[in-house]
Amino acid sequence: MTTPRLAPYPEPFFTPRPDAAARSRIADFARWTARHRDAPDGEAPTDYQALHHWSVTDLEAFWVAVWEYFDVDATTPYERVLDEETMPGARWFPGASLNYTHHALRNLDPESPAITALDETGAGYEITGRQLRARVASVAATLRDLGVGEGDRVVGYLPNTPHAVIAFLATASLGAVWSVCGQDYAPKAAADRFAQLEPTVLITADGYLFNGTTHDRRAASLDLAGALPALKATVLVDNVGLDWPENGHTMLTVPWEEAASRTEYLTIVPVPFDHPLWVVFSSGTTGLPKGIVHGHGGVLLEHLKTLGLHCDLGVGDRLLWYTTTHWMMWNLVVSTLLTGATTCTYDGSPAPVARPDILWELAARHKVTVFGTSPQYLLAMAKLGIEPSTHDLSAIRAIGSTGSTLPASAYPWVRDHVGAGIQLASTSGGTDIVSAFAGSAPTTPVWAGELSAPNLGVALAAYDEQGFPVTDRVGELVVTRPMPSMPLYFWNDPDGSRYRDAYFSAYPGVWRHGDWITLTSHGSVVVHGRSDATLNRNGVRLGSADIHDIVEHLPEISEALVIGAEEPDGGYWMPLFVVLADGADLDDSLRDRIRDAIRAGTSPRHVPDEILAVPAIPHTRTGKKLEVPVKRLLQGAPAEQVLNPAAVDNPELVAYFARLGVERSRRPAHDM
Repeated sequence: MTTPRLAPYPEPFFTPRPDAAARSRIADFARWTARHRDAPDGEAPTDYQALHHWSVTDLEAFWVAVWEYFDVDATTPYERVLDEETMPGARWFPGASLNYTHHALRNLDPESPAITALDETGAGYEITGRQLRARVASVAATLRDLGVGEGDRVVGYLPNTPHAVIAFLATASLGAVWSVCGQDYAPKAAADRFAQLEPTVLITADGYLFNGTTHDRRAASLDLAGALPALKATVLVDNVGLDWPENGHTMLTVPWEEAASRTEYLTIVPVPFDHPLWVVFSSGTTGLPKGIVHGHGGVLLEHLKTLGLHCDLGVGDRLLWYTTTHWMMWNLVVSTLLTGATTCTYDGSPAPVARPDILWELAARHKVTVFGTSPQYLLAMAKLGIEPSTHDLSAIRAIGSTGSTLPASAYPWVRDHVGAGIQLASTSGGTDIVSAFAGSAPTTPVWAGELSAPNLGVALAAYDEQGFPVTDRVGELVVTRPMPSMPLYFWNDPDGSRYRDAYFSAYPGVWRHGDWITLTSHGSVVVHGRSDATLNRNGVRLGSADIHDIVEHLPEISEALVIGAEEPDGGYWMPLFVVLADGADLDDSLRDRIRDAIRAGTSPRHVPDEILAVPAIPHTRTGKKLEVPVKRLLQGAPAEQVLNPAAVDNPELVAYFARLGVERSRRPAHDM
């Protein structure tokens, strides 16, 4: 089998040690596939490019190999691997029946920690494999008694604590469908999601911790329950020690302690491979959030591949990835259990004022082997002068980063202040596939500011304006062959039209994700930002992330947002909004430094027309900058047509940027 050889490439920032790469699970998988499948030569198990090429050219053989290597346990066997390869509409492993929960519990050591529960105070406790199975069995029996059956929906209004993990596994064991969001969502925002599902049971907590404050969510929980008319019962979780009002309920309520403490046998319901497992929601910035449905089997295979091969997780490992329950990383973090590794939950701020390095402290204390975070967190650590290496982080072998583009400046900081032998793995994916399109593996080199490679089984390409694949040029991120974890469908989309319009309208039969990327000749991937937010100056496309990376590296700048707005007179306005660090002033000197840094780090075309200080940058609830909505506000679109304030981390910013748009419309160009 021949594999295309890539041209000579620039020197990597990080190269895995050959002995460590050879010991990795992905190298073992390569050797296994060479023996059992028509895969690349097992004598070169660390040749990631060869393995990836095989994984996307012999798609069925690759996914069967994942199935067999991880010993997927099906109650009934599959009839075929892929019923048809068309997108949308590909059906994976028809005939197979299985259950996610069975696989999440089967590899756990009964006496070793399955979950380590942590919070921002530094406190924590552990739940062993045996205890987790017992609690899942108890909650499953409670849900069954409350009328939950196959296909019914159970929703959680919960922080990132073990309660959410247990409730999800119990729900899935019954063949019911799970959905969850964090308690920083207002009741209406949560109801905008959950009411679409007509859930049978709500599981909700009394509150959560964040930055030294206990947030009481008892009233919000009761308001949410009242907005879900199909509910039969509510399970009340005591997370922060607040008493639930005795007369505040109009329906059946069950204390969590009662629901989770029964002695029950866990009966797991086998379901078809494509039976709904959970519903995750889009940000809902322009209307009701879209409910994206994933299946048991597709998630199982994709997460075994991602966590077992790319993250190299297995029995004895521990993963700590900061996330909230409404971010798709929570779903991936729970799937750590599929590999037999320990997953860590964390309730609180990633950098509380009292102990901004708490996550590093906890990672050291609990011997975390894979640490996950966001670019904003790493940049904040650098600006705060935090020295993670004062803690013993010798157990960490990889740091994952996702949510936005990781700037090149973060790589030497991690090497110098966290650990020189740690692989910094930037990844890019989405809620849509609840996984990654591109990232790293224990056998891939790392180039600063780049993602090492497309992930296994992902037929990634960059398309130009005519729909042709390009290399070393910016193009649309597309996936040309199906993945098992692509959505089954959107909730309340009976004819599939919303699903097709979301991903397949630009290139029929090809998934268009909405990001600008460059596939380099040395095999890496560079993410430039959302394609619908791309800057276009005089016909030249510019990536907003390229500007953000440079500006946010300046010590005076906490965060930045650049927008390119077409104007009615045919002009083009490209302002840069900056959030200043404490004590910084946006004077002419700082403006000149910003312009010089952008000019030197990118090109003169990237220099903005104006630099404006703003109180904050608006994000979705999962931390993504709202580039396109801000652009539309600046162009004068009515706020109510652009953004749902409940989907914004700081709703007041919607009115703020809308006012800027009105002011802009009343002034001559470049005179704001």
